[in-house]
Amino acid sequence: MEKFQELRDEANKKLQLADHILTMTYPLVKNPHLLLSSIENLFLAFSYGMGSVLYYDLLFKRISPFPDNFTSKFEVFKDKCTKRYNINEEYIKIMKDLRDIIIAHKKSPMEFSRNERFIICNGDYRTRAISHNEVKSYVEKAKLFIKNISTIVSKDESIFR
Repeated sequence: MEKFQELRDEANKKLQLADHILTMTYPLVKNPHLLLSSIENLFLAFSYGMGSVLYYDLLFKRISPFPDNFTSKFEVFKDKCTKRYNINEEYIKIMKDLRDIIIAHKKSPMEFSRNERFIICNGDYRTRAISHNEVKSYVEKAKLFIKNISTIVSKDESIFR
């Protein structure tokens, strides 16, 4: 199996996990920390989906080799792939938002739950609230993104069987 196929499959798994956490586990437990777990899995789904397209293009020599880090992949994807495959710019914004949330959480001196929301405070005690509906909207957009990515990388799949 080619790298782009593995990444596509991993993106699907992470998306299913994020969706399961949000739709099955969260309603039972009502722990807002699960929203962050869902966001982390969504970010990985987007990241693997983006990687799948990049390695697909790399295989067909449409792009040159790139460093294996998120920032480099993100820039190449944004500059080269979004136009070529007519990928909605909203997905780029969502990937950036998800990454910002994860980074804010890692740097955060304080976090807490209030009114079924997960609140992240930065060093200046500015807050970022994450709600169930916000994550639900990210999941719906991620489903469309992964479906789009799967369509793109599956076009020439018969060559690799």
